[in-house]
Amino acid sequence: MPPVNLIASDLPLSVEWKEEGLFILDQTRLPHDVIMEKHDNAEQVWYTIQQLKVRGAPAIGVAAAYGLCVELKKYKDLSPDEFIQKTINVARYLDSSRPTAVNLNWAMKRMVGAIMEMKVVSASELYKKLIVEAEAIHEEDRQISYGLAKMGSDLIKENMGVMTHCNAGSLATSILGTATAPMYLAHHDGIKFKVYANETRPLFQGTRLTSWELDKAGIDVTLITDSMAAHMMASGEIDLVIVGTDRVAANGDVANKIGTLGVAILAKYFDIPFYVACPSSTIDMNTPSGKDIPIEERSGDEITTILGNPVAAKNTKTRSPAFDVTPNELVTGIITENTIITRPYDKGLKDYFKEKK
Repeated sequence: MPPVNLIASDLPLSVEWKEEGLFILDQTRLPHDVIMEKHDNAEQVWYTIQQLKVRGAPAIGVAAAYGLCVELKKYKDLSPDEFIQKTINVARYLDSSRPTAVNLNWAMKRMVGAIMEMKVVSASELYKKLIVEAEAIHEEDRQISYGLAKMGSDLIKENMGVMTHCNAGSLATSILGTATAPMYLAHHDGIKFKVYANETRPLFQGTRLTSWELDKAGIDVTLITDSMAAHMMASGEIDLVIVGTDRVAANGDVANKIGTLGVAILAKYFDIPFYVACPSSTIDMNTPSGKDIPIEERSGDEITTILGNPVAAKNTKTRSPAFDVTPNELVTGIITENTIITRPYDKGLKDYFKEKK
């Protein structure tokens, strides 16, 4: 278990599993209300994922794994074959909640695969295996966050200005985050640096989540609007960019929250290193390039309103892609829990998974 004292002791966990009960932090209420909601069925979990109550690729995968357990608990009296088919159906249903984050699909495939490999005894035994697998996914995510911290913390030097976009923090994973994990460890080790958190329109994940959690940990964090990123880089206040990702394609293209591509282009222009931090499970070797990554389109209401308050005229036309794809040539390195992968990414990613086997 990684040392939990790297983050604020009173920072809530994104997902908790207690005595076969699933509790998920409603991140749409942060930072003003900290509410853990109990989930009793797959429909609740699907809605929670779709409505961004839980978000961040790793946290979504963990929540969905436990969501499968919550739903399958009521089917322990089925025959083994019926239970397996029900598991497949529920996993497919949960997987449909959001298309871009690959950890969701990865977690559902892993959960189904775990019981498919068993010598079938009873549905009850299959259910117990699902819980064991979900708990393993959860614990692995904790360890991965700490691995990301160790791999990336040396990139952060004394008096640096570090920019991040969206929330790839502890709230997006099980403990330390992905992009923020190196920041937590560097801070713990006494390195003095500043973080500039982009607000991340349209849903303000940087405003509501990243700046809040880093401040609670005692990290020097400054919130800026997305449109200020170019100015901050031009003025010499940014030395490093670290972001998370919801999917890495086999060629090293990365999909992350909308606006990330603009930050990457700016970083390239101003010769600022641009790193992407992610667990191995976010690297999708079955997706050849960024153009093959499905981009989720959200409701236009997220643009025409600000946290529920109308700001645009009625019937204003909108487009609301939730993610964009940053081409691999703009990425300085991909931080994983084991190493930092650099160009050429098609070869580097292949070699990485060969070494992991």
